[in-house]
Amino acid sequence: MILAALVPLTLVGLHDVGGWDGLKDAVTNAKGGGDPLLHSWKGTGVGNVTNPLEASWIPIVFGLGFVLSFGYWTTNFAEVQRALSAKSLNAAQRTPLIGAYPKIFIPAITIIPGLVALVTIKGLGGDNPDLEYNNAIPLLINEYLPNGMLGVALAGLLAAFMAGVAANVSAFNTVVTYDLWEPYVKPGESDDYYIRFGRIATTGGILIGIGTALIASGYNNIMDYIQLLFSFFNAPLFATFIVGMFWRRMTPWAGFWGLVAGTLGAAAAHFAHAWEIINLGSDQAAAFWGAIVAFVADALVTVIVTLVTAPKPVDELQGLVYGMANVAEEAPASERAWYRRPLPLGLGALGLTVVLNLLFI
Repeated sequence: MILAALVPLTLVGLHDVGGWDGLKDAVTNAKGGGDPLLHSWKGTGVGNVTNPLEASWIPIVFGLGFVLSFGYWTTNFAEVQRALSAKSLNAAQRTPLIGAYPKIFIPAITIIPGLVALVTIKGLGGDNPDLEYNNAIPLLINEYLPNGMLGVALAGLLAAFMAGVAANVSAFNTVVTYDLWEPYVKPGESDDYYIRFGRIATTGGILIGIGTALIASGYNNIMDYIQLLFSFFNAPLFATFIVGMFWRRMTPWAGFWGLVAGTLGAAAAHFAHAWEIINLGSDQAAAFWGAIVAFVADALVTVIVTLVTAPKPVDELQGLVYGMANVAEEAPASERAWYRRPLPLGLGALGLTVVLNLLFI
């Protein structure tokens, strides 16, 4: 439903400004615009940062591209839940790879309308709260598409919000109930007890979500808030995942203290930037640096604590650590087709990403 509104919006907006060439000329000459907005990597040199993000290639590649992006795809509960429900190991491995293909092209229907809005919506980004950058897409829909299409877009957005909330609240419920409350607080209770507690956890998760939404409303750009949260939580979680997945010696306490150290590291980077102790660029660039600090702090503390604590028995790691996978049945012939194998799918997604970056370098 979202695509049904954004794809026509992108095409109509491009046509209105004279196609891609017309859009490039208009953005270059627009107030608040400029040539760097049309390139992925221009102005990202160390010591020569001139892009609107105020970030060099270091935080973009390592903070956003590696830590935050890898962390999102490997620790996002909605994504992981889908992989865990797959009918086979091969299908589970294909889950993020297939999802990567539409993700590669999603920027085209978000960035291009944003650039069109920059040159067609008068006063965008000014003092009028109705004309802030967060409203660029709705303003364009109201400008170019009929009322019915505006309704389709809003319905799609609401459906996406509901799906996202449902997935995350479900994950919150599961983690709190079965990974924390049952083993550490109330072990050995009946299923009815855990169901009741899960309902309480669900209600609490929704209330927390409402509270974080109120916090998000205080940010000028929703992406600043999202990347900040990811640097605090996803970045250290990814470090814990990656170390634990490839190092069988890692211990539970190492994972716990690693997460604590990573979160504190991200917080230190955030407040150092917020209090102007150190200039890390824009708020998003600061979040990228915070993700790097969180990852490094988590990994270092995880290794140190692992070396001074007792590891879990090897027989408990089967199927959880790389190189110790459970023996799986051979995939049927239909699963062995080249277009169903993870390696060709991964190489195809990587190749498309490289080509698009070269086109807009």
